[in-house]
Amino acid sequence: MIIEKRERQILLMSFISGLIFAVIEFIFSIYSHSQSALTDSVYDASELIFIALLLFLTPLFYKPVSEKHPYGYYQIESILLIIKGVMMLSVSMGISIEIIESALSGGNPVNNVQVSLFQLMLGIASIFIFIIMKKMNHNLSSPTVEAELLGWRIDIIYSLGMSIAFFMSRYLSKTPLSFIAPYFDQVIAVLVMIFMLPESVKVLWSAIKDVFLFSPDAELTEEVKELCTPIMEQFNFVPVFFDITKTGRHLWISIYFKIQSDSLAINDFKKASEIIKSKTHENFNECTCELILMP
Repeated sequence: MIIEKRERQILLMSFISGLIFAVIEFIFSIYSHSQSALTDSVYDASELIFIALLLFLTPLFYKPVSEKHPYGYYQIESILLIIKGVMMLSVSMGISIEIIESALSGGNPVNNVQVSLFQLMLGIASIFIFIIMKKMNHNLSSPTVEAELLGWRIDIIYSLGMSIAFFMSRYLSKTPLSFIAPYFDQVIAVLVMIFMLPESVKVLWSAIKDVFLFSPDAELTEEVKELCTPIMEQFNFVPVFFDITKTGRHLWISIYFKIQSDSLAINDFKKASEIIKSKTHENFNECTCELILMP
C-alpha cells in the first residue's frame, strides 16, 4: 500500500510537471515558430495521456481476489505501455512528415539565441524534477516509474543538447555550412525523432513480450535459479523445472521439484517455501513464488 501510494505521488508529480512543460513549450513554439519546440511539446503531451491513464483509469479496474494468479489485472500496465509505444511512434511519423514538408518549402528560420536560452531553462528545471523523482523512487520497483525517469533523463539531455546546438548555430553563417542555417530548426527536430525512436521501440517490444507471456531474459532466469537452487538443496529438494513468467512488473515463479526420500516432511516444505518467498520478494519486490512437488 505504501509502495503504491509513493508510486502514485511520483506519477502525479511527473504529470503536473509534464503538463506545465507541454503548455509552456506549445506557447513558445507559437511565439518563436520553432518546430523543434513544437516537437518537444507534442512528445510531452503524448506522455501526459499515458500517465493520466495510469493515474485515473487503472484504479477503476477490478482486481480479482478469487484468482490465485490474477494475470489479467497485472497486464493492464503492459497494455498501457503498448498504447504509449504505438502513440509515440505514430506521433513521430506524423511530425516527421510535417518537418520534411516545411524543409522542402524553404526552411524555417528562428531566433537561435532565444531558443537556446529557452531550452537551457527547461533543462535546468528538468534536472531538479529528475533528482526529486529519483529520491522518491528509492527502493521502489516499478517499470512505469523507471520509464518516467528515463523520459526525464532524455528530456535533460535533449534540452541541454538543443541549447548548445542552437547557441553554436549562431556562427553557421560565418562558415561554409551557412546554407544549413534556414533548415537548422528542422534538422534538430529530425535528430530528436531519430534519438527518441529506439527508446519508443524498446518500451513497445518489452510490453508486447509481457502481454504475450514471452519467456523472460536468460539473465533473469539464471538469477532466479541461482537464488532458489541452494535453498532447495538445503532441504534435499531436487529442482527439475523453473516456470518463470513476467507480466508487467510482476514476476511469477513456479519451481517443480522432486524429493530423494519416499515421503515429504510438511515442515520442511513450509520452511523452504517461506525462505524462497522471502528471498525472491527481497530481490524482485513484485513476485509470486510457489513450490510444486512432482510425482
